[in-house]
Amino acid sequence: MEIIHTPHELMERIEKLDKEHSVCQVFIPGKGQVTIVLHNDNETIASEVQDDPQLGELIQGSRNAYQRGDVMTTSELLKSLSSKDFAQ
Repeated sequence: MEIIHTPHELMERIEKLDKEHSVCQVFIPGKGQVTIVLHNDNETIASEVQDDPQLGELIQGSRNAYQRGDVMTTSELLKSLSSKDFAQ
């Protein structure tokens, strides 16, 4: 798992996502572990899960977290980050 120290590093990691590497987990000091999933509109989620069963487990985990209220949107995450969160 990659440790992210700046918003710039986070954006660089997101930009690296593609069809072959569509899921990554990073650790943001001060925030914790973050899972990023790239969704490609050209394929259905069901077909992607069929190709990658671990993706199905990740989606189910995300649904469970959502139902528990243990989530935050990307916008909320970015707004909540400050330079002190990335202190080394």
